[in-house]
Amino acid sequence: MVKNGKDKDRKNKGKDAIPGSVAPSGDYAKQLARLQVEIAHLQAWVKKSGARVVIIFEGRDAAGKGGVIKRITERVSPRVFRVVALPAPTDREKSQIYMQRYIPYLPAAGEVVIFDRSWYNRPGVERVMGFCTEAQAKRFLELAPRFEAAIVESGIILLKYFLDVSEEEQERRFRQRIGDPLRQWKLSPMDVESYRRWWDYSRAYDEMIRMTDTEYAPWWIVLSDDKKQARINCISHILNSIPYECVKFEEPDLGKRQKRPDNYAEVMHARRLVPSVY
Repeated sequence: MVKNGKDKDRKNKGKDAIPGSVAPSGDYAKQLARLQVEIAHLQAWVKKSGARVVIIFEGRDAAGKGGVIKRITERVSPRVFRVVALPAPTDREKSQIYMQRYIPYLPAAGEVVIFDRSWYNRPGVERVMGFCTEAQAKRFLELAPRFEAAIVESGIILLKYFLDVSEEEQERRFRQRIGDPLRQWKLSPMDVESYRRWWDYSRAYDEMIRMTDTEYAPWWIVLSDDKKQARINCISHILNSIPYECVKFEEPDLGKRQKRPDNYAEVMHARRLVPSVY
């Protein structure tokens, strides 16, 4: 885990960090466009093969999870790529087995489910903020690897990413949100509390990753002080982690349009048109 922005070792990516780096920022748009074409190929393969994929995004607040997810999904079908971002649990859900809430969202054949935060809320925000007991958090950390083993054994491809950001960069992004009306909605009371409790979250995330990093469901750390670099590196890693193949596109024959019927009559009553302002 990255502890602060002054840590010189953060540039030395360890075995749990996504390797590689992107070219200068001028190439970002080209690289992203290339990767989004590959995501489209992945989508076609998932549909044809009936594959099931789960991608979990966790991380520090303001680390850029939403930006990565947006770039993954903006050029594909929401019927194949489903994003799950659950609100706070209801009273009924609080009475269920903890994992029960997430099971209905797991993918069927031909689907990719992206969790924008996931069952790892328990050892993270719930633990730090006191929404669960310490015993419940510890029990989760013991059971989560078994739950994920069952997911993987069922044939689902499971990928887990943790986006990490330095203290200085997180503060810069929070202050940017405060001053930008288009981003103020991103700054919730929970985000402010996470800013104040940086080291409480550090301890919680360190233990979470240590206890739930397994060979069949490893954690991959995405260093995200540079948002563009994080997006390219993370998407590249996802594509390299799934054994998809390029599916040949069956070009349809559009044929010919039907001729206008002789008895077709234009609608005579007035229609409400949107005014032209552009």
